[in-house]
Amino acid sequence: MTEPSQFSFALAEVAQEAGRLLLRHFRHPGAIRKKPDGSPVTSADEEAETFIISRLASLAADVPVIAEEQMARGSSPAAAGRRFFLVDPLDGTEEFIAGRNEFTVNIALIENGAPVCGTVVAPAAGRAFFGEEGRGAFEFAPAPHGAIDRNTLRPIRARSVPEAGPTILVSRTHGRGEADSFGAGPGPVIRVASSLKFALIAAGEADIYPRRGTTMEWDTAAGQAVLAAAGGRTETQTGELLRYGKIGVGLRNPGFIARGLI
Repeated sequence: MTEPSQFSFALAEVAQEAGRLLLRHFRHPGAIRKKPDGSPVTSADEEAETFIISRLASLAADVPVIAEEQMARGSSPAAAGRRFFLVDPLDGTEEFIAGRNEFTVNIALIENGAPVCGTVVAPAAGRAFFGEEGRGAFEFAPAPHGAIDRNTLRPIRARSVPEAGPTILVSRTHGRGEADSFGAGPGPVIRVASSLKFALIAAGEADIYPRRGTTMEWDTAAGQAVLAAAGGRTETQTGELLRYGKIGVGLRNPGFIARGLI
């Protein structure tokens, strides 16, 4: 494992600042609207996305951005390209609206269909993660202001499944049946919202996250990048790595299972 690059630090800084913006709206989300797919959106989602896109343009002006709320407004690219950012400015909007702390900011860099660098920040939970291919994965404590406090930075690594069996994470809207459908095996099942599930596996606090229901690429890319950098793997039901830039299917993911060390 080597030191994180300045680029991965910069990406995490953007997500940290977006997280601070979200906290200004937390428990006071204002007007809540429904998108065409029926999911909720708030002004916090849109403000955070605008901020992130602006900062990414300063960081890497030549790299296009695919972001959730832009897509919801009909801004769909004809092709993803070899290199692009995927952004979910507020993953877990329902948790955010309900005043629960499991929502996250997700930013990932995709190269040739794979997430090679990503950051997941859960500002209300006080946890933040980033990972980069070839450089490892790290956790830090989100700072209330200023830059990332590097004194809080620590490397993380996915664990091997304990002898007592795996700890299985599922979304708050799915239960044991989601785990059973993938043959995840016996073990405690914990409900956790948002991309935080990937990060907890990367940090060695859980082992498996199975998902059969629909997810979008921006829901998973950052978490997959962090988990991969921590030694884990996210694969489809056929054992292939979960890939990105699937414009032909509207950037929808197939079912997948995220794992720690095997």
